[in-house]
Amino acid sequence: MASILVLGGTSWLGGAVAARALALGHEVTCLARGESGQAPEGARLVSADRTHPGAYEALPARDSWDLVVDVARQPGQVRSAVAALAERSAHWAFVSSCSVYARHDEPGADESAALLPALDSDEATPEQYGEGKVACEQAVLKGRGGRALVARSGLIVGGGDPSERFGYWPGRFAQARQDGHAVLVPDCPDQRIQWVDVVDLAAWLVSAGLSGTTGVHNAVGPAVTFEHVLDTAARVAGFAGEVARADGDTLARLDVQEFMGPRSLPLWLRDPDWQAFMDRSGASAAAAGLAPRPLEDTVADSLAWEQTLGTARKRSRAGLDRVDELAMIESLAAQGLSIPD
Repeated sequence: MASILVLGGTSWLGGAVAARALALGHEVTCLARGESGQAPEGARLVSADRTHPGAYEALPARDSWDLVVDVARQPGQVRSAVAALAERSAHWAFVSSCSVYARHDEPGADESAALLPALDSDEATPEQYGEGKVACEQAVLKGRGGRALVARSGLIVGGGDPSERFGYWPGRFAQARQDGHAVLVPDCPDQRIQWVDVVDLAAWLVSAGLSGTTGVHNAVGPAVTFEHVLDTAARVAGFAGEVARADGDTLARLDVQEFMGPRSLPLWLRDPDWQAFMDRSGASAAAAGLAPRPLEDTVADSLAWEQTLGTARKRSRAGLDRVDELAMIESLAAQGLSIPD
């Protein structure tokens, strides 16, 4: 039995890491404010605010931890954690992001690609997410003398996904199966889509972390086409109806947004500078043991989460409201600008 400290552990990925470690019989402590949810049953929750000095003094006294897993995005929190715990941990795993890269138009780029400049302050705004993660990585690697696992995660998906991006598609196909109408999709069948399932990522962080894996790795699975993702989502949702395809120019005229957010078609990328955002090399992580589950399993978990939230709900984080989508399809059909498939 190993002793594992999860800095977080009450929200999505941190909770999945804690749950995986518990399932393997390890002793798990979660340090978090406790405002994002509950720690998994069996874990010890230590309530502390990492923005406050002395936050780590609330942890139980012990000589060392076998593994510390940190999912933070604020450089100040990461720096203070490393300062307090680096010498008290055998292994360290930090979850970074592929958003640290300076360019997203290089298909298959590996971990040697150029990075954004590191943020020099302790707190990153949402717009400084990538720069903040670069600073976090630097703090971990410097504080641990390079002895750390840095997982640059891609799009994290699956059950519980707070972004609601990946799950939009199986959820929308399931809704369309019930109402009998078409689904609007972007006409970009060959665009590459890449992700990492939260279950797979959590399992790998625990196993690779405890085994002493170090270095920087793109935590992503293989890239596949958008068409393959949509076909799988439709099949898992039991949808066999029509789709209406619209090209990028048409969607832009309709004020449909790319990738995420209100009034968007999730995962769709029109900007040529971002075409490889979900198309990076995952060879290093695969060699270190990151193994993706079948896409069908990931889609099924995503669909179950969407159904829990309610597929007919108003879309604020990602996707189109169904009424708005159907009005677009009707308008496009009247103009002869969409082609049912």
